[in-house]
Amino acid sequence: MMDLEAVKDFVRDELVDEKSGHDYIHIERVLTNALMLVKETPGANEDVVSLAALLHDVIDEKVVDDVNAAIQQVRIKLREWDVSDDDLAEVLDIITHMSFSKNLETHYELTLNGQIVQDADRLDAIGAIGIGRTFYYGGHVGNLMYNPNDAARENLSHDEYRKNSTVINHFHEKLLKLEGMMNTDKAKQLAARRTAFMRVFLDEFDAEWQGNR
Repeated sequence: MMDLEAVKDFVRDELVDEKSGHDYIHIERVLTNALMLVKETPGANEDVVSLAALLHDVIDEKVVDDVNAAIQQVRIKLREWDVSDDDLAEVLDIITHMSFSKNLETHYELTLNGQIVQDADRLDAIGAIGIGRTFYYGGHVGNLMYNPNDAARENLSHDEYRKNSTVINHFHEKLLKLEGMMNTDKAKQLAARRTAFMRVFLDEFDAEWQGNR
């Protein structure tokens, strides 16, 4: 049986200094979401889902300086953990193709397990937690909270998306779109509630900004 505790220890060590909202506590929430979705999705492989959920941010371009080196390190660790060649290949395929930015210009077809992990990660980007993480990340990278003269951008490429925008624009450029991009039925259900909550928040934000409340 795979030793998930060893994987968790590795990820915890890799993300110990992470201050952008992609820390180990985020990983734990994604894993919780993923395992919940596994129970709702016949045919899913819990081991592959768990590995991908745990490892998805240790190769993220927002977190590491050298993505290729990070991928190679994960490949080595997966072999050390005696993960089968098929599962290793699937895990690497998931974590290198699941992000929102990677799918802006090319839509990647993920396996069922990949769809679950993608949903689990995206669920943590929306709702009350998503609002908190968005402001936390915006402050981390020095983005303005809001500029009424700075309109939200559309049809972004990967490189355009990576350029700084305001925190409020990020809701329109990404977060409000995630509900329509969920793969599994359970994630779609949860995303609808979380997106509705974000819309209430944005309506209140706009009303307060205008001095109406």
